[in-house]
Amino acid sequence: MIGTLINVVAIIAGSAVGIFFGKHLSNNLKSTVVAGMGLFTSAVGIQMFLKTENALIVLGALIFGAILGEWWGVEDGLQNLGIWLEKRLSGTSTGTSSLFVRGFLTASVLYCTGPMAVLGSISDGLSGNYLTLSIKSVLDGFISIAFASTLGVGVAFSALPVFLYQGGISLLAAQLNSVVNESMMNEMTATGGVLLFGIGISSLLEIKKIRVGNFLPALVIAPIMVYILSLIIK
Repeated sequence: MIGTLINVVAIIAGSAVGIFFGKHLSNNLKSTVVAGMGLFTSAVGIQMFLKTENALIVLGALIFGAILGEWWGVEDGLQNLGIWLEKRLSGTSTGTSSLFVRGFLTASVLYCTGPMAVLGSISDGLSGNYLTLSIKSVLDGFISIAFASTLGVGVAFSALPVFLYQGGISLLAAQLNSVVNESMMNEMTATGGVLLFGIGISSLLEIKKIRVGNFLPALVIAPIMVYILSLIIK
């Protein structure tokens, strides 16, 4: 789990730098930076989606993932966690509309949906090779600087779900590595790309409000659908 720990430190350090310099930036500049990150995130999401070998699998994963996510209240759970953290930190909270919760949710989903999070965690847990997560840490660190300068300290607390998510994958790396093949990973990546695109247009560009957190189960459903289809085809 060395790679995950490096990632957590990078997010916290990047957020600290962003919070410090954010005080010296104008509101117009902050708004433009967020818009730029929104465009970039959306573009990366489209690029990831193009890795799909069967778009219908991605669609099915999103539909079933949304059903499970709404049933389990994934987004509400993340929001409540953000609100609880804000209250613990400042003693008050303005609820789901607060900048803290917005920063926490946006960063948490962004840092956990990319293929590097999955592949890097598997490699780290299986062989102790944390090169992929080290590269991801550098990227997340710089993104945290940009996010925290505009969205505040909530971005730093996204290190918590990153630790739990990537750390959990690393602990289960041996089992995952024996089950997940390239086709499964491609569909997982493509599904994650759709989620990133949703983050871009919802949380960052604020074009339309989307409960992206409730689509997170789709990341697990996508490879399961690939496995089921492979059994049927055989």
